[in-house]
Amino acid sequence: MTEFGFIETIRATFASIPDNAFEGIGDDCAILPTDGDEALVFTSDALCEGVHFLRESSTPFDIGAKSATVNLSDIAAMGARPIATLLSLALPQEAVGEWAEEFIRGYHSVSSRYGVKLVGGDTTGSKTGVFVSVTAIGRVKRANIKRRSSAKPGDTILVGGVLGESAIGLSDILSGNPHSAAAQLHRNPVAQIEEGEWLGTQECVHAMMDISDGLSSDLQHILTASHVGAIIDTEKIPAANADVRNAVCGGEDYKLLFTVATDCVTDLIATFERRFGYTPYPIGTITADSDCHIEWRENGRRVSHTDWQGFTHF
Repeated sequence: MTEFGFIETIRATFASIPDNAFEGIGDDCAILPTDGDEALVFTSDALCEGVHFLRESSTPFDIGAKSATVNLSDIAAMGARPIATLLSLALPQEAVGEWAEEFIRGYHSVSSRYGVKLVGGDTTGSKTGVFVSVTAIGRVKRANIKRRSSAKPGDTILVGGVLGESAIGLSDILSGNPHSAAAQLHRNPVAQIEEGEWLGTQECVHAMMDISDGLSSDLQHILTASHVGAIIDTEKIPAANADVRNAVCGGEDYKLLFTVATDCVTDLIATFERRFGYTPYPIGTITADSDCHIEWRENGRRVSHTDWQGFTHF
C-alpha cells in the first residue's frame, strides 16, 4: 500500500460519518467555517527520529524550531495566519530534562516570531527514539483560502524560492559534513508565513501548497486535485547548485508552490518583490490535461524523466 492509497482507504472508511461542517482530507489543512466570513484551518504533522531528523547531528533547539516551522508552513500554504499549536512529545529517558527543555526553547523561538501560542498537547515516554506531533491552527477569511483543487488551465506555475538546498544539506550531513551552509538550512528551514498570508489575499492566485516532499510529488497533488496537467520548463526551475533533479525530487524545501492567472503574473511578481525583497520564480503552465500529467521540457523540447519522483513515506 502506498501512502496515498492508505489515505484513500481512510477517506473511504470515514465517508459515512457526517463532516460536521469540516472540509477535510485533500488539502494542507482541514477547514472549519466559523460565524461571519472567516474559517479556522487545522493541520497535523509528525516528525520521527531517524526519518525527519537525526538526533546525533541536530541540536534539540534545531529540532524544536523545525517541528514548529513545518507545521506553520502548512497554515501559510492555505493563505491563512497561524494562531496556535498543540504539541505532543514521546521522549526516551535520555531526552528527558535538559534535551527536552532545549527543544522547547527552539519551538518557542519560531512560535514567538509569528505570535503563535502553544495551547496544549501531551507528553509520554518512548522506547524507540523521539517522536514529535504538532497540530497547528490558523485563521483566514473564507474568500482567501487557497486550495490544491483551484488550479486553472492557462495559469502560470510559480515557486517561492530556490529548491534542492535542503536535500543537499541532508546529503552533507550523511556524508560527514554537518556544518555546511546547506546542512544548516536543512536543520533550520524557513517557512514563508507572511508570504502565504499575503498570497491568500490575491484573487489571481488560484491553487497553493508548500513543497515538503519535492516539486515533482507536490505539483502532482495540485494537478490531481484540480483535474489538470502541467508543462514545466526545467531550465526555469531555481535549482541549488544547478542540480535540477535534486530540486525536483528533493524534499523539505518548504517553499510555496502556487498557480496564478497569467495576465496577473507580472504585476504580482513586482508587488511581491517590493513587499518581501525577492521574487518568486515562474516555472511552467497549467494545461487542460484531465490525465493530470506533468510534461517536462528543456529549452522547449519535451524530455522524459520517469525517474523524477519526490519523497515517499511508505
